[in-house]
Amino acid sequence: MDPVELVLSLVNVWIVLAILVVIVLRAAVKFVPQNTAVVVERFGKYNKTMEAGLNFLVPLIDRVAYTQTLKEQAYDVPSQSAITRDNISLVVDGVLYIKVIDPFKASYGVDDYIFSVTQLAQTTMRSEVGKLELDKTFEERESLNTAIVSSINEASAPWGVQVLRYEIKDIEPPRSVLDAMERQMKAEREKRAVILESEGKRQSAVNIAEGEKAARYWQRKQIKRSKFFAQKVRLRPFWPLPGKSRITGSGWPRSRDR
Repeated sequence: MDPVELVLSLVNVWIVLAILVVIVLRAAVKFVPQNTAVVVERFGKYNKTMEAGLNFLVPLIDRVAYTQTLKEQAYDVPSQSAITRDNISLVVDGVLYIKVIDPFKASYGVDDYIFSVTQLAQTTMRSEVGKLELDKTFEERESLNTAIVSSINEASAPWGVQVLRYEIKDIEPPRSVLDAMERQMKAEREKRAVILESEGKRQSAVNIAEGEKAARYWQRKQIKRSKFFAQKVRLRPFWPLPGKSRITGSGWPRSRDR
């Protein structure tokens, strides 16, 4: 055999081996990003869950079955109709914040945990709204959100997900209810305006009466003071100057004849 052909054959073999080694290493080495979990199956059965960092697989035996994100995720809950305790139909929509806490359960416990949790949020929301009257649904949004989250977490525990928050975005009552609420608010504003006007008139009357009372008080005090001084002047004795006047028989002073 020609030495040149032998060398070329060996080179080709090494090239093929190098390519195979690269392929095997590429299949065996797995880099998992941060906040991500990878579920691995071996011969179609669950084997392990790989976390963030450098991981290894057995080529041709292990395979990546599911990739789950561990980040908090937000999903819109579609608008739906709900009936309150006092039989008022509302259209409610919201936002759901969920997080995968068990990749194994999220992969094998339910087919699609996002769809399942969203449907569960809708049914739970209708149930919770049905326990409240119309006015309470606007006033107690925070307690309503808390009750929905608690109910969802209790039911979704086997799915390996946790509902962190549920926020109601909008509550839309029927047009007739909106008109009635507007009339009620208008009546309340007019009532407050009438009350404020009457309070102003009453306070003004009180101020005027107090002013007149104070004026009469000071007037009486001034009259008493004037009478007191007048009486004091009348009771003061009169002493004639010596050599200028004398007392007559009647007791009144009379000037001397020049």
